[in-house]
Amino acid sequence: MSPDDPLALERQVCFALTVASRNIVAAYKPALDPLGITHPQYLVLLALWKHRTLALGPLAQMLHQDASTLSPVIKRLEGQGLVRRQRSFEDERRLDISLTPDGLALRSRAEQVPVEMARRLRMSVEELTELHSSMVRVIEASRRALDS
Repeated sequence: MSPDDPLALERQVCFALTVASRNIVAAYKPALDPLGITHPQYLVLLALWKHRTLALGPLAQMLHQDASTLSPVIKRLEGQGLVRRQRSFEDERRLDISLTPDGLALRSRAEQVPVEMARRLRMSVEELTELHSSMVRVIEASRRALDS
């Protein structure tokens, strides 16, 4: 096969994204281990550090996950004393997730994670910002493709 073969594995966007995603998540592990959290837990905490309290549904939407996928992650965070789950006072059907004092305090230690990741990836802030912008465009384009 020629290198310009449109079906060459190494030319496929889906393949590059799959490998990059797997490798990036693995690269986060040494940065998150000292905090005692996994990558999925880190994503939940990032959302909660911004919003303090979120209902499970909006949290799942924000993270582009199903609530059923997030529930075990949140239960583990609760077991670690980092978040609290409780039924909403306004709507008993709604489950609110909020940070505990320990969860809030972990934020200051987590502020080094982006710095550590840039170092580990040997990429500049500018390169990572450009990559992030490109990925956001890919996410938006893929959503449009799914909606059509």
